[in-house]
Amino acid sequence: MRHKIRSHAHALLAANRFLDMGREQGAEKPTAAATPAGEFGIGPEQLVLMSKDHNVASLQQYGGAQGLSDLLKTNTEKGISGDDDDLLKRKTTFGSNTYPRKKGKGFLRFLWDACHDLTLIILMVAAVASLALGIKTEGIKEGWYDGGSIAFAVILVVVVTAVSDYKQSLQFQNLNDEKRNIHLEVIRGGRRVDVSIYDLVVGDVIPLNIGNQVPADGVLIAGHSLALDESSMTGESKIVNKDANKDPFLMSGCKVADGNGVMLVTGVGVNTEWGLLMASISEDNGEETPLQVRLNGVATFIGSIGLAVAAAVLVILLVRYFTGHTRDIRGGPQFVKGKTKIGHVVDDVIKVITVAVTIVVVAVPEGLPLAVTLTLAYSMRKMMADKALVRRLSACETMGSATTICSDKTGTLTLNQMTVVESYAGGKKTDTEQLPATITSLCVEGIAQNTTGSIFVPEGGGDLEFSGSPTEKAILGWGIKLGMNFDTARSQSSILHAFPFNSEKKRGGVAVKTADGEVHVHWKGASEIVLASCRSYIDEDGNVAPMTEDKELYFKKGIEEMAKRTLRCVALAFRTFEAEKVPTGEEVEKWVLPEDDLILLAIVGIKDPCRPGVKDSVQLCQNAGVKVRMVTGDNVQTARAIALECGILTSDAEDSEPNLIEGKSFRAMTDAERDKISDKISVMGRSSPNDKLLLVQSLRRRGHVVAVTGDGTNDAPALHEADIGLAMGIAGTEVAKESSDIIILDDNFASVVKVVRWGRSVYANIQKFIQFQLTVNVAALVINVVAAISSGDVPLTAVQLLWVNLIMDTLGALALATEPPTDHLMGRPPVGRKEPLITNIMWRNLLIQATYQVSVLLVLNFRGVSILGLEHEVPEHATRVKNTIIFNAFVLCQAFNEFNARKPDEKNIFKGVIKNRLFMGIIVITLVLQVIIVEFLGKFASTTKLNWKQWLICAAIGVIGWPLALVGKFIPVPKTPLSNKLSALKCWGKNKSSGEGSL
Repeated sequence: MRHKIRSHAHALLAANRFLDMGREQGAEKPTAAATPAGEFGIGPEQLVLMSKDHNVASLQQYGGAQGLSDLLKTNTEKGISGDDDDLLKRKTTFGSNTYPRKKGKGFLRFLWDACHDLTLIILMVAAVASLALGIKTEGIKEGWYDGGSIAFAVILVVVVTAVSDYKQSLQFQNLNDEKRNIHLEVIRGGRRVDVSIYDLVVGDVIPLNIGNQVPADGVLIAGHSLALDESSMTGESKIVNKDANKDPFLMSGCKVADGNGVMLVTGVGVNTEWGLLMASISEDNGEETPLQVRLNGVATFIGSIGLAVAAAVLVILLVRYFTGHTRDIRGGPQFVKGKTKIGHVVDDVIKVITVAVTIVVVAVPEGLPLAVTLTLAYSMRKMMADKALVRRLSACETMGSATTICSDKTGTLTLNQMTVVESYAGGKKTDTEQLPATITSLCVEGIAQNTTGSIFVPEGGGDLEFSGSPTEKAILGWGIKLGMNFDTARSQSSILHAFPFNSEKKRGGVAVKTADGEVHVHWKGASEIVLASCRSYIDEDGNVAPMTEDKELYFKKGIEEMAKRTLRCVALAFRTFEAEKVPTGEEVEKWVLPEDDLILLAIVGIKDPCRPGVKDSVQLCQNAGVKVRMVTGDNVQTARAIALECGILTSDAEDSEPNLIEGKSFRAMTDAERDKISDKISVMGRSSPNDKLLLVQSLRRRGHVVAVTGDGTNDAPALHEADIGLAMGIAGTEVAKESSDIIILDDNFASVVKVVRWGRSVYANIQKFIQFQLTVNVAALVINVVAAISSGDVPLTAVQLLWVNLIMDTLGALALATEPPTDHLMGRPPVGRKEPLITNIMWRNLLIQATYQVSVLLVLNFRGVSILGLEHEVPEHATRVKNTIIFNAFVLCQAFNEFNARKPDEKNIFKGVIKNRLFMGIIVITLVLQVIIVEFLGKFASTTKLNWKQWLICAAIGVIGWPLALVGKFIPVPKTPLSNKLSALKCWGKNKSSGEGSL
């Protein structure tokens, strides 16, 4: 998908360069005057042309962003009204923010793909030949049964396979739609509201911050240091600075790399370059996960064995046939040289070939990849309900192997509901009512201007509505307590330049010009970092006082005391600046705001309570062998207090290095030094995104499977580097989400734990199905091969084996691949990267069941007539009853063995089975269909009706598998994986490199 986008982007780049060459040859020419469209002063064609050509002259002709907003009946500060009537008019005139996507594969295409299975093609050819010969020799009334039955069985397998694949395709398509459904803030009616990207309309006013995706084409109204990554559209990776006057055009699909701004939407959907590009690209769901690749290797290996066995059976049966050692239903030789008609010979040979090919069909475990697809689709759908959106399929299975989780604190372990509960100002710990007017006015000015948040005052009263990050909302709330009127405070000074908050520097600043011409530079950020830049403070009388060592120590102790009580500490400071030294024009955008000689205004302590139940979730991870580590930008003491509260640190004895470490200390180490201590780190405080990346790299070098949570743009490298990147759905930027594998929709650590459970469930369900399917493979192969070699005949016919194949591949996969996760999964350590798919426990279980089934059914095959008391029956009927019982008992063995496969390592195989309605439904369907086949479709399946005693015998043979499985679980297994001893057998063909990992 990304390759296609990149190719289209390069084509667009070439086109843009051609346009640029044209522009260089002559000045930009404004377009014709705005032509009204409906109730609006300009139409979509002119907007599209202006945006496509990036025609600044046309924009200026329309009056710039302000004039354009008037034509579009919107307001650059308050946005559109946003009522239903207004939205309908805009969508009718300018279109909606959707685009037609190329349709994915339809059902007929899946049906066509299913028909390309070589073994099924051979079976169908054999069926047609058998049908023709049967009708010719026996007439249409009786002669169509053998060939027709095989043909019908093949068609049934093809249809069921196509239906299953088509349903999974639709499910993945729905999940892809969910991934594209970005939610963002827009300004409507003066307030910031959260809307889906699909609901954007022309005229919307959208605030942009670092990490956001530009959701539609538009023009910049105002911005500070706004820079975009336009590589998704132009193919060039350089960052482009945007200016409201010189380069105001913003393209949909680009990412905000730096700064902030406000844009006016001028084009949506197919009226944007991004929309046209996406409409031309078809969705690709062909991604294969590592587990699917491994299983394809396993399937190929087992299929090779099956092919060899089938070839041997074919040769043996043909030799026995042509040497007169095979018997017909009456006991006579099937082939007598010179006497058997050529038509009968051809028919008999076709039957032999059909049996051999059917053995291949049964032997090739095609259900393995299907089981992976089913369990991934099922798990992804259920994970959505558990507030986790899977962006990459491989993350589902990888999460089951996670050995450590590096988690953010804010919003993940805590509620992200922040309020200022304590403050230091005027040189002492104080209440807001006690602050001198000087501090109050400067704090209000800094809070109102040094923010990307806002406050909406509802008409007619009501609660104030705060927008912005949780920290900014908390500080805005504190500003209200100081008596701040947000709109008034912003109007009393104008912003000259802003330095948006940076998670590396952990502070953000703004330079403002007051009404009396003074220039103030306000800073806000991590308390100890801002405090270190302060040379003075404002005392309780409102006078500037020098920051003595004693006073600095007093503030540091205050910060430490608040941090120990889990408060996040933020400092506000300012300084004056000579107005005549402020850069002008383009130079102001390059101005580095002064951050020395600051005057401390206040230090506030912000409370962000731990999420309810987070301690239990952390404990659940620890019990499951997954170490939880907190990596936060907060003060080390705050991090320590929260870690103790969450259970990440369990005692004060653990709060020293290397368990508790500061980011700068870890950063200063060499790779070798980091690798020595990274295993022991539980909490990293005052860390930068790069520190998180270094920790992830070190843990991976130590052999860990690392999951990382992140929400900021600068978290993208760590999210990408980790084995599983978990972006936050609420607080996360689009850049973070794009770099992630899974999006945690509610930002809750408990949801991360659920992802671990589902990851383990995916792996466990695949193992259950492997155990079940290999049992069927081994039993069916051995029974038919031994019977063919010894008697020249096989008890299980082609149609019967195709029915078994249907039970095994489709119904079995559906039953076992959709088992929900259990608490048992979180009571064992994670699966290692190189741990074999087939464990010793699975080998033990499948060998016990396969040995039992083979033994019982072969005894029935060779001694069944006497054991079942059929000696006095007509030989033809006795043989038919015996073979029907073998087939029936074999199918019932598989149905009952599905219960054993549910709990490979637990003694109670019925635990939770009633709650799994799908599993029970499939078992019932299997049994009902088996009764119908045996009792009513005798000619189709080569069976005969059984009496109730014979049914009881079949059921008893199947049920005995349950106590056998229970007894088998008391047999100890060696610790060394049996698969390691079979590694030489694994290396077949060219799929060694792709089928990495043991059987």
